Amino acid sequence: MTSKQTDSEIPIEPVYSPATTSVDYQHDLGDPGVFPFTRGIYPEMYRRRAWTMRQYAGFGTAEATNQRFHFLLDNGQTGLSCAFDLPTQMGYDADHPRADGEVGRVGVAISSIEDMHRLLKGIPLDKVTTSMTINATASTLLLLYQLVAEETGIDPATIGGTIQNDILKEYAARGTYIYPPRPSMRIITDIFSYCQRELPHFNTISISGYHIREAGSTAVQELAFTLANGIAYVEAALQAGLAVDDFAPRLSFFWNAHNNLFEEVAKFRAARRLWAHIMRDRFKTNNPRSQLMRFHTQTGGSTLTAQQPEVNLIRVSIQALAAALGGTQSLHTNGYDEALGLPTEKAAKLALRTQQVIAHETGVTDTVDPLAGSYFVESLTTSLEERAKAYLDEIDAQGGAVAAIEAGYIQQEIERAAYAYTKAVDAGDKVIVGVNRFVDQQEMSPEVFPIDPALQREQSERVQELRRRRDQGAVDRALDELKVAAESSANICYPMKSALAARATLGEVSDCLREVFGTYTPT
Repeated sequence: MTSKQTDSEIPIEPVYSPATTSVDYQHDLGDPGVFPFTRGIYPEMYRRRAWTMRQYAGFGTAEATNQRFHFLLDNGQTGLSCAFDLPTQMGYDADHPRADGEVGRVGVAISSIEDMHRLLKGIPLDKVTTSMTINATASTLLLLYQLVAEETGIDPATIGGTIQNDILKEYAARGTYIYPPRPSMRIITDIFSYCQRELPHFNTISISGYHIREAGSTAVQELAFTLANGIAYVEAALQAGLAVDDFAPRLSFFWNAHNNLFEEVAKFRAARRLWAHIMRDRFKTNNPRSQLMRFHTQTGGSTLTAQQPEVNLIRVSIQALAAALGGTQSLHTNGYDEALGLPTEKAAKLALRTQQVIAHETGVTDTVDPLAGSYFVESLTTSLEERAKAYLDEIDAQGGAVAAIEAGYIQQEIERAAYAYTKAVDAGDKVIVGVNRFVDQQEMSPEVFPIDPALQREQSERVQELRRRRDQGAVDRALDELKVAAESSANICYPMKSALAARATLGEVSDCLREVFGTYTPT
C-alpha cells in the first residue's frame, strides 16, 4: 500500500483505533473551557456566539478602504481588519522616495492622524473592534487609532481590537522590519505597559504563525516557531518588570489555515494545549485567563492559484471549515481572486458569505469540538505537539527565539521546508489542481481590482499640505521629547502620542527612532 503523510511529513496509518491512539481525557483534553483547553477556551464556544467574522481590507486611499469597511459591515461582518501598504509598514510617508510605486498597493496608505480620521470616518469605535496588521510601526498606528477616538469624543477605555505587533516573525519570514531585534523588543514591551494603563481592552500583540506558514513552513514549524516567539515576548515583558498575569491575558495569536483539513484542526488543538502548559508550567501563571490561547485565523494566501481562480472558493471553504472545527475566535476568508490582485468587491462578499454558510448552515456551531475523540485527530494532535516540542527544545538550547533568528536557524528551517514543498509540486508528488494536474489549456481572464496611478501623487500632496499648515515648532519639540525617551528607559508611547497629536507624520516618528536605534540589516 502506498505510504501517506501529512504536509508536515507525519506518517498516516491506514486505520486508526484504540491500538494506535492513546488519550487520557482529563490530562490531554479536558472539558472545553478547562485546562489544558485542547477542546476550546470557552465552555460553550460557538453555541453561545459564533466566531467574529473579520474580513481583511485595506487598499489605496483611506477613503476607499473606509468605503470597503462600511460595505463589509453592511453585509454582516462583525469586526474590522485593516491592511497597510508597504511604506506605512516600513515607516515611510507617501512622499518619501522609497515609497515610490508602493503607495496604496498592498494596503491602505496612512501617513498622519488626518489619514486615520478618513480611514475610520463613521465607524463606531466603541462598538466595533479593529484588528491592524502592522508590526514595526504598530505603536504609531495604535496611537493614531486612540487619537481618532479621543478627537471624536470616544473614551479610549472603551475601544478594543488587536495590533499584530509581532516583529520577530518579520525577521524570520516576512521582512517588514525597521530597527534591530533588541530595540524592537523594547518597543513591544513599552506597548504592553502602555496598554495596560491606557487601553485595557486592546490586545497588545497577535503572535503570528500566518506569515511563517506563508513563507513555506510546515504546520509543525508554524506551531513551534510561533510559540517560541510567544515565549520570547513573555520573557521580554518579565525582564521589563511587568507581572505576567497583568499582560498575558491580552496576548493573542494568529494562525494560517491550509488544505490538509485534519492536520489543520489538530494544529489548532495542539497549539492551545502547548500554550496552556507553557504559561502554567514555565511562567507559573495563576490567572487561568493567562493560559488561554485566543486566536484569529486567515485562510492560506499561498495556497491560492492564479490558474482557475474560481477553484480557490473550494480551497477557502475547506480551510475556513478547519478553522471553525479547530475553535478559532475570529476568521478571515481570502477572496478567490487574491492570487491576481487585491480582492474585488464581488470576491470579498463571496468570502464573507463562505463564513456565514459555515456558521449558519453546516451544524458546525451546534456542539463544541465535534472531532474530539476521533482516533485520527487525537493522534495527529499529539504528533504535532511532540514535534513542535522538539523544535522548542532546540530553540531553547540556542538561547531562545531572538538568538535563533539572529543565528539564522529559524529562517533556514523555513527555507528547507519551502524548498522541499516546491520540489514535490514540480515533481507532481504534491498535486495542485489546475497547476500540475487537471490543467485548463484556455482560461478566461477574470476581473482584477484596479489601482489608480494617480493615488500616490494625491497622497503625497496631502502629506506635504499637512506639513505646510501645522505648527512646526510644536512638532519639533514633540519629536525631541520622543528622541530623549528613546535614548533613556522611558516609555516611548507617551511622547510618541504627543508628537502624533501635534501632526507629526508616521515617517517623521520612524526617522526619530531610526536615529536612536539604527536599522536592521540581516547578515
